[in-house]
Amino acid sequence: MTVDPLRSAPTDDPQALLQGLVEGATRALPAGSASSLLQVERARSLRDRLSGGQGRITSLALLGPKDRLTLRLDGSRLAGETAYVSGGVIISRKQLSLGDWLTAFAGEVAAIAADAAGDAASAARALQVLGVEPAGSDVAVDEVDVDSGLRMLPARLRGRVPTGAAEAVERIAGLLRDTLPRVAGDGDSDVLVRRTATAYLPDTIRAYVALPPDWATTHRFADGTTPADILEAQLATLEEAVVKMRDAAIEQDATALLVNGRFLSDRFATSSLELP
Repeated sequence: MTVDPLRSAPTDDPQALLQGLVEGATRALPAGSASSLLQVERARSLRDRLSGGQGRITSLALLGPKDRLTLRLDGSRLAGETAYVSGGVIISRKQLSLGDWLTAFAGEVAAIAADAAGDAASAARALQVLGVEPAGSDVAVDEVDVDSGLRMLPARLRGRVPTGAAEAVERIAGLLRDTLPRVAGDGDSDVLVRRTATAYLPDTIRAYVALPPDWATTHRFADGTTPADILEAQLATLEEAVVKMRDAAIEQDATALLVNGRFLSDRFATSSLELP
């Protein structure tokens, strides 16, 4: 996963960065889990003890299912480490640059959130809460030039989604490009087709590409499906509805087009990659 970690974080102030990570991760992780997944070590001065202050953060660790990610304050610099843990025993350690550690930390928080909620959309929401720009922010269709955005969308996905999903996106984009001129200026029909192109389709894709790649293709939810499986199922549902919208536009059947538009609104307006 490629992210722009902590886009507004003051990296020249290690203490502020550590504090921001603790606060962001506490909000982003599943409710009630931060106390068991986050380990925060602090150094308290005499003044802190007398005033009841928490003190300075010296170390932050995130305990994942297999790996422990630790960021320590070493003098005036931050040192990142990932450790593979089995049965409570550290099997191996690896030093990471600050950028690599932040990327790994963001991916782990996203994966934990998605696993707990049973849907991959929670990963993108967790990254936003954490203050991280998720991978996939470039997966967008500009409302100003919808046709060009749809034409360019498949190329932006090469190597980032499963082959079947990429092919489905290309078909859906083509269907929407065919439908747009048929409903141009036609009130609700125009609005629904544009919303499908600029929101429902890219939002569904972004929820997937925000995930750590290995986790997205191998992790299994409670029903046995992977995030990749769910992406392809969601795109199949979207494609079926868009085909009906295109056919309704050809036949100038406004009622049928609106019915399918409302179906898409109900199905995709508030969720992407959610489990059935």
